[in-house]
Amino acid sequence: MNIVKVEKHTAGELIDRLRMVTMLTDPEKCIYRDTFISLENIHTDELSPPQSYVLTSELQKVRDLRWELQRHGVDLFNLDGYVSVYLDDYPEPIDVMPPVIEESVERDGTVHSIVCDGMHRVYLARLEWVIPQVIFIRGIPREMPYYAFPVHGGWDAVVLREDLPEGFVKKWHRISNYKTLYRNFNSAFDNVGGPRGRFVKAVPGN
Repeated sequence: MNIVKVEKHTAGELIDRLRMVTMLTDPEKCIYRDTFISLENIHTDELSPPQSYVLTSELQKVRDLRWELQRHGVDLFNLDGYVSVYLDDYPEPIDVMPPVIEESVERDGTVHSIVCDGMHRVYLARLEWVIPQVIFIRGIPREMPYYAFPVHGGWDAVVLREDLPEGFVKKWHRISNYKTLYRNFNSAFDNVGGPRGRFVKAVPGN
C-alpha cells in the first residue's frame, strides 16, 4: 500500500454525508437522516462487537493503513471528519471514516453501543491501547436495527483467527432476510473499504 495523496474532510462534511446513507435494498431510505450524530472518543470496553471473530489478515491491513496515514500526518483513530485516500496504482479515491457506532436497545432493556462499521479498526485500537474517535449515532428507527445482535460476552468472546472454518457462526442475525437491514455506506461515500485485497473489504461490520 502506497498512499500518494490524502484529502481531509471536516466533521460537518462527514455528518452531512452520513445523513445521505441509504439502505442496501432500499435506496430511498436514508437510515441516518433524522438521527443524532456526533464524533466522540469512546473507550473500546464501552463498545459492543456484533461478530465473534477478527481476521488476522484484515487486522494487518488496517494496521498498514494506520502506519501509511501517519506518514501523511493523519491519525486513523482521530480523523475529526473523514479522509479521501489516493493510492499510486488505483484510480479512484477511497474514503476512510471513523468506526460507526449505533445505540441499540435490546429486548431485555440493555443498551449497547454496537459496532456497525469498523470492527477491525476498533480491535486494532484495543491492541494499541487507544481510545478511538468514533461516529456515535442515536435514534435509529426501531424497525431498522443493525442486522446482527451484540455478542454476549463482549470482546472477551471475540477470537482472532487466520480463517473461518465451515459452520463457524460469525454473527447472530436478527431476521432471516437480514440483508434488508444492511447500511450502504457506499451510497454516500467513495469506495468505503477500498479495493479488494488492499483495505478491509467493504461489507458491514469490518
